[in-house]
Amino acid sequence: MPLLLLLFALFVPRVVIVLLWLFSTWFTGSIHWVLGVLGFVFLPYTLLWYTAVQHWYGGEWGVLQLVILVIAVLADLGLPGSTRYRRSENL
Repeated sequence: MPLLLLLFALFVPRVVIVLLWLFSTWFTGSIHWVLGVLGFVFLPYTLLWYTAVQHWYGGEWGVLQLVILVIAVLADLGLPGSTRYRRSENL
């Protein structure tokens, strides 16, 4: 079941955030509610990874956790220039 939830989170992270918030204590004590709302709206992958580090690793940030955090931020923001470059070619 956790693997299914992880795969589901890759495709629809906001749905997983809502499900975790409603049916578990995943976010309890890890973030302030304002940051949770901002993360839900703007950076859902980053929010999920940040809370995963708080939950699974006890808040200990190592190299692996930081690398995955950078990947999550890039996924949230979109890879730089990917769509903008394609649009400029068609003009």
